Amino acid sequence: MRKYDARLVIGGLLLLGGLLSLLEAMGLVGNASGIFWGLIWGAAGVFFIRLLTVDKARNWWAAFPGFTFLGMAVSALLPDPLEAFGGLAFFAGISFAFLWVYFNDPLRWWAIIPAGVLLTLGAVSALDDLADFDTGGIFFIGLGLTFALVAILPGGAQRAWAFVPAVILVLFGALLVPASGLATYVGPSALILLGGYLLLRFFRTGA
Repeated sequence: MRKYDARLVIGGLLLLGGLLSLLEAMGLVGNASGIFWGLIWGAAGVFFIRLLTVDKARNWWAAFPGFTFLGMAVSALLPDPLEAFGGLAFFAGISFAFLWVYFNDPLRWWAIIPAGVLLTLGAVSALDDLADFDTGGIFFIGLGLTFALVAILPGGAQRAWAFVPAVILVLFGALLVPASGLATYVGPSALILLGGYLLLRFFRTGA
């Protein structure tokens, strides 16, 4: 039996690239380069996810290249009408890697924060192409919801402090989102929520 070497991989890639280019020239497929790279990134992602499933304890690091490559694959394979979601697919892939780390070990709650931030960046990148308003407020709302998840997800009872930045960021983001008369209610709402939170903490601790 002959050994596999680099010529097998290079030859296969050249064959795939040539076939896709021919099909695109014949008008049978579009975005041949996107399909080509999407298949490559997808194969790389599956390889690392396979390592992850074989031994989660030792190969936990494989979640990062695995989900990242899968996100890149989805981004590359998106058709032209959905091109605006390419950034979202890429950032979501990295975000899922951090979420995997958390859900496999809730003690690593810190992973929720980069997961939420990356997913927010992806959503903002998509809205920048689809919406005709400033998305700065959406970014801060996403950060606020991220901290809310820190307090809500399993084990969050010991992380109630995360509600404070969550409320502040969501309300600040709401101020920046274009909406008629919204700013009139944000200030009083912030005072009510923060005051209620402090009173609740006071009575719970019996201080």
